[in-house]
Amino acid sequence: MSVSINILIVLSTIIAMECLSWIIHKYLFHGPLWFMHKSHHQKAKSFFEWNDLFALLFAGISLYLMYVDRNGFGYRFFIGLGISLYGLIYFVVHDWFVHRRFKTFKSNNSYLQAVRKAHKIHHKNRGKEKGRAFGLLFVRKQY
Repeated sequence: MSVSINILIVLSTIIAMECLSWIIHKYLFHGPLWFMHKSHHQKAKSFFEWNDLFALLFAGISLYLMYVDRNGFGYRFFIGLGISLYGLIYFVVHDWFVHRRFKTFKSNNSYLQAVRKAHKIHHKNRGKEKGRAFGLLFVRKQY
């Protein structure tokens, strides 16, 4: 495959992951998987949360896709790479910047501030119901 097609697959996967994450967050995490996700809406009792297991699941899917296509570097490899890059973006923006799990990253960038504000609005409601702002990277102008 050409380099431009591979880049397109990676970028499309990152965008698809943001859309899929919104759906999963709204309908599964705040639905039947709330028993695990609620640890993310409560005051942290330790560095790790039950919610972190979801990141391991997506990392496993990503690594599997890259592993099965490691010799041919076909579309599955680049989908796996896109999932990995989305996970890295999610970690930096969500865990590091928004929730400050590591205290070293601050920014006055207006886009990042909007992401942070939208996520704070999401966490304002500590319960399973009546949530708002389920995405991470696509932020409404009102924020």
